[in-house]
Amino acid sequence: MALASLAILLTLSGYAALCTIRPFKPCRACDATGVRRTHRTVKVCRRCRGSRYRLRTGRRLTNTTRAIHHTGTRTHPSERTTDSPWP
Repeated sequence: MALASLAILLTLSGYAALCTIRPFKPCRACDATGVRRTHRTVKVCRRCRGSRYRLRTGRRLTNTTRAIHHTGTRTHPSERTTDSPWP
Protein backbone atom coordinates (compact mmCIF):
# COMPACT_ATOMS: atom_id res chain seq x y z
CA MET A 1 0.00 0.00 0.00
CA ALA A 2 2.82 2.39 0.83
CA LEU A 3 4.57 1.58 -2.42
CA ALA A 4 1.43 2.36 -4.43
CA SER A 5 0.98 5.64 -2.57
CA LEU A 6 4.58 6.55 -3.23
CA ALA A 7 4.20 5.75 -6.92
CA ILE A 8 1.09 7.94 -7.19
CA LEU A 9 2.83 10.76 -5.32
CA LEU A 10 5.87 10.59 -7.61
CA THR A 11 3.67 10.55 -10.72
CA LEU A 12 1.67 13.58 -9.58
CA SER A 13 4.78 15.52 -8.60
CA GLY A 14 6.36 14.70 -11.96
CA TYR A 15 3.26 15.92 -13.80
CA ALA A 16 3.21 19.10 -11.70
CA ALA A 17 6.85 19.73 -12.61
CA LEU A 18 6.06 19.11 -16.28
CA CYS A 19 3.15 21.57 -16.15
CA THR A 20 5.47 24.15 -14.61
CA ILE A 21 8.31 23.69 -17.08
CA ARG A 22 6.29 23.07 -20.26
CA PRO A 23 2.73 24.39 -19.82
CA PHE A 24 1.76 23.83 -23.48
CA LYS A 25 1.44 20.57 -25.38
CA PRO A 26 0.99 19.92 -29.11
CA CYS A 27 -2.64 19.84 -30.23
CA ARG A 28 -3.80 16.30 -30.94
CA ALA A 29 -6.86 17.34 -32.92
CA CYS A 30 -4.88 18.88 -35.78
CA ASP A 31 -1.57 17.04 -35.21
CA ALA A 32 0.06 20.37 -34.32
CA THR A 33 -0.51 21.91 -37.75
CA GLY A 34 -3.08 24.52 -36.72
CA VAL A 35 -5.50 23.60 -39.51
CA ARG A 36 -8.05 20.86 -40.03
CA ARG A 37 -8.98 19.43 -43.38
CA THR A 38 -12.56 18.35 -43.91
CA HIS A 39 -13.37 17.01 -47.37
CA ARG A 40 -12.21 19.89 -49.61
CA THR A 41 -12.04 22.74 -47.11
CA VAL A 42 -9.22 23.78 -44.84
CA LYS A 43 -10.27 25.38 -41.55
CA VAL A 44 -8.44 26.73 -38.53
CA CYS A 45 -8.43 24.20 -35.71
CA ARG A 46 -11.12 25.03 -33.14
CA ARG A 47 -9.30 23.49 -30.21
CA CYS A 48 -5.96 25.28 -30.52
CA ARG A 49 -7.30 28.24 -32.56
CA GLY A 50 -4.47 27.82 -35.05
CA SER A 51 -1.65 28.22 -32.53
CA ARG A 52 -0.74 24.50 -32.77
CA TYR A 53 -0.41 24.20 -28.96
CA ARG A 54 -2.91 23.68 -26.14
CA LEU A 55 -2.61 24.40 -22.44
CA ARG A 56 -2.14 21.27 -20.35
CA THR A 57 -5.00 20.25 -18.09
CA GLY A 58 -2.86 20.50 -14.95
CA ARG A 59 -1.70 24.00 -15.86
CA ARG A 60 -5.27 25.08 -16.58
CA LEU A 61 -6.29 23.76 -13.16
CA THR A 62 -3.40 25.62 -11.51
CA ASN A 63 -4.27 28.89 -13.28
CA THR A 64 -7.94 28.59 -12.30
CA THR A 65 -7.04 27.84 -8.68
CA ARG A 66 -4.72 30.85 -8.52
CA ALA A 67 -7.36 33.13 -10.06
CA ILE A 68 -10.01 32.00 -7.58
CA HIS A 69 -7.61 32.49 -4.67
CA HIS A 70 -6.57 35.92 -5.96
CA THR A 71 -10.16 37.18 -6.29
CA GLY A 72 -11.20 35.70 -2.96
CA THR A 73 -8.48 37.07 -0.73
CA ARG A 74 -8.48 40.45 0.92
CA THR A 75 -5.92 43.07 0.09
CA HIS A 76 -3.45 44.28 2.67
CA PRO A 77 -4.59 47.43 4.53
CA SER A 78 -1.62 49.42 3.20
CA GLU A 79 -2.60 48.53 -0.40
CA ARG A 80 -6.20 49.66 -0.08
CA THR A 81 -7.19 52.95 -1.62
CA THR A 82 -9.18 55.22 0.62
CA ASP A 83 -12.01 56.68 -1.43
CA SER A 84 -14.06 57.57 1.62
CA PRO A 85 -13.40 60.72 3.63
CA TRP A 86 -13.08 58.66 6.80
CA PRO A 87 -9.81 56.83 7.58
